[in-house]
Amino acid sequence: MRAVFRTDASIEIGTGHVMRCLTLADALREKGVICHFITRNLPGHLADRMEARGFPVSLLPPPADAAPPGPPAHAAWAGVTSERDSGETRAILDHAPADWLILDHYAFDARWEDQVRPGARKLMVIDDLADRPHRADLLLDQNLGRSEEDYADLLPGTATCLLGPRYALLKPAFAALRDKALAARAGRPPRHLLISMGGVDVADATSRILSAMTTVPLPLESRVTIVMGRSAPALQRVRDLAAQLPWKAELAIDIADMLRLMADADLAIGAAGTTTWERCCLGLPTIIMETAANQSAIARSMIAAGAALDPGPLSSTGFPHRLRETLKMAMSPSCLSALSAKAAPICDGAGTQRVMGEMGLGALA
Repeated sequence: MRAVFRTDASIEIGTGHVMRCLTLADALREKGVICHFITRNLPGHLADRMEARGFPVSLLPPPADAAPPGPPAHAAWAGVTSERDSGETRAILDHAPADWLILDHYAFDARWEDQVRPGARKLMVIDDLADRPHRADLLLDQNLGRSEEDYADLLPGTATCLLGPRYALLKPAFAALRDKALAARAGRPPRHLLISMGGVDVADATSRILSAMTTVPLPLESRVTIVMGRSAPALQRVRDLAAQLPWKAELAIDIADMLRLMADADLAIGAAGTTTWERCCLGLPTIIMETAANQSAIARSMIAAGAALDPGPLSSTGFPHRLRETLKMAMSPSCLSALSAKAAPICDGAGTQRVMGEMGLGALA
């Protein structure tokens, strides 16, 4: 079997789409599936990361002109027109057809999919927005609170929907470490704060958070770990701010073992992106931040479930005060326990195996 992934990473897009596709590709490869990536040469692309994981990559040419407007709403993220992208992708598929074409990209909709479908036996779409039509055989939206009604008018009647964090694409190691992490977390005093606002953090949320933390009464023995990617525009600013913190602070760049870091942390300040489900799996209490409009639904659903704390909008003038107050609240052991207890049932870490079962590669209930 051959699976082809069409996904991008960039300064604007971030890294989450590529990283969850890599998780699925790793699992498919273990089942004997040949996996291939198609990605565009955008600033901050992760073609080297794909190749380092052992996957062949077709790197599409960089954009030559201004990004096209929508629809769909995120069309500009592709850097080129849908017609150009679908043509370039179709040419690759014509040379080596796919049993599964897996699309994880907000810029494309049914028009793109119609053009490339002849090159693939089946199409899987990974989405989070439910804002455009698709021609998928299989659709995955791993977000909390998503329902089939959200896609009722956007999919063919024959499509299968995999909805909710039950299907979140996590590495198997998260499920393997889950019980141990939850047991170790129970009753543990808060000493290790993890700040992770995405690999790129184009909104520079990390700097605002660090600036607001200077008057937070964390114990002096506390540790702060800040996770960023080396392509983050504000990396040097974050490095300078971290050096001024009154606690032991580590800046972890392009970290390979996020799993162990999350398991060790007592509290996270994190973006409402794909790592939300990793934190839930390990029961990591979180102050959740919406750093982009497409994260709004995740943030709202987590807060409504009592599984995360809300410091308010990052851009508001009162954000520093609210963040400090939220951190004070979160440092209570009873608050941490309550957050962990609400977060852990949301995602058990077995979603990747369930998705592969729906692809015909072994079932998991």
